[in-house]
Amino acid sequence: MEVILLERVGRLGHMGDTVKVKDGYARNFLLPRGKALRATEANKKKFDSQRVDLEARNLAQRGDAAERSKKIDGKSYTIIRQAGETGQLYGSVSARDIADAISASVGFPVHRNHVALMQPIKTLGLHETAVHLHPEVEAHVTINVARSLEQAERQTKGEDLSVRETTSLDDLGLEVGAALAEAGPGESLAR
Repeated sequence: MEVILLERVGRLGHMGDTVKVKDGYARNFLLPRGKALRATEANKKKFDSQRVDLEARNLAQRGDAAERSKKIDGKSYTIIRQAGETGQLYGSVSARDIADAISASVGFPVHRNHVALMQPIKTLGLHETAVHLHPEVEAHVTINVARSLEQAERQTKGEDLSVRETTSLDDLGLEVGAALAEAGPGESLAR
């Protein structure tokens, strides 16, 4: 199906472009969300008459998104989750969790579809994520996933918390190990 784009759509085209897309993509995404019109003669004339208004609206939205982007670009947001000793989360951090953390911090809504997360975050640590507030405006944020606020501060300073410390009985210097060695095999420690 051929459609006329009413705004810039990533990997597809810019406003006013006539592109050929799959029918399902047009019917289920582009047309219901007002991102495109079917490329009929009547719609082409309608688009040409509204082009100036659409470009002005797009420019205003891009300016607003650029202002909002300045407030979040380069910032770090902490998300507290439970995790195992190796740093694997007992769940995951999704785009919705990231959007909620950013929205709570900055005071304006950031929707989950603005967060460009290819797959959920499943480990502790610092994760770079892109946020698309407008098709032409992108901000980069750091998501700090930690077990506690103290651990988040340590991660921010560059400390790697996923390394497990290994100790043996000899390293601990326990008297139990020495007593077992003296008792020998088959002897009881009870007296």
